[in-house]
Amino acid sequence: MDRAHERLSGPATQCILKREYAEFGNRKFTRLAEISVAHLYNLRNSVAYRKVAAVFVPTRPSPVSIAERRRPDPRGEPGYLRVDTVHQGDWDGEKGVYHINAVDTVTQWQVIGSVAKISEQFLIPVLEAMLHQFPFRIQGFHSDNGSEFINHTVAKLLEKLLVEFTKSRAYKSQDNALVEGKNGAVIRKQMGYGHIPSEHAEAVQKFYTAQMNPYLNYHRPCGFATVSVDARGKRQRRYPPSDYATPYEKLKSLSKAEQYLKPNLTFAQLDQAASRMSDTECAKRMGAAKSKLLQSCKIESPFPPRFL
Repeated sequence: MDRAHERLSGPATQCILKREYAEFGNRKFTRLAEISVAHLYNLRNSVAYRKVAAVFVPTRPSPVSIAERRRPDPRGEPGYLRVDTVHQGDWDGEKGVYHINAVDTVTQWQVIGSVAKISEQFLIPVLEAMLHQFPFRIQGFHSDNGSEFINHTVAKLLEKLLVEFTKSRAYKSQDNALVEGKNGAVIRKQMGYGHIPSEHAEAVQKFYTAQMNPYLNYHRPCGFATVSVDARGKRQRRYPPSDYATPYEKLKSLSKAEQYLKPNLTFAQLDQAASRMSDTECAKRMGAAKSKLLQSCKIESPFPPRFL
């Protein structure tokens, strides 16, 4: 009977045994019709039963203990990063470069890196270099559940830096929404969708460090939402023009912002980097470097010439 019904639960099996005898008059079930659920499980666990009715249980994935599954709470302090990866297309079976995108939750300070492959050999050096580019202390590192970040090597690196490590929760798409929005609004807009061969990852990384990242943080304004709750408890996010600012301006506007800076780094030094050139001048310089990079990679620019 267990084989026919593919081993139902104890109460369901007990019900079938009673029905076989009471409704269908099968005398083979005379004694089994009165069996208790507890004794039914005792029979199933017996050696004699397992010899004639083997049960195969599918492999169950073991839980990964790396990182805590929760949404980070920055409490208005910078240094809590949201991190994600963006793949730059395939071509004839060959993988393109991977972009590593890290965005601070409070200030939207953004640092992008590039690797040839998603593996510890390529990822860890670039990840360390990216963390070094943030002017404030890193306090939290949040990613989705991809194996490129959820591994013991990354966990060991963050533990050495005394950084809390969290990962997204199931069915909570908003946990990493900030960096995923930046993937499209920044990386895809600037680099397009075309294939960039993996051997150019180092050149792309140098472009990000020297050109793109300074432009994003010192010269590209971001919208900072004003959240209000209506009478029904629904949260509404508005972006008034007065709340647009560059990530550096947002960092300076925080209360006691100096306490978050890394040792031996001052706002006077950062002011020099921010005022070195105007926003438009920096954008033109970055655009020219990007066009040169894409031409060296033999990839067309993501925009027609009239938009460059």
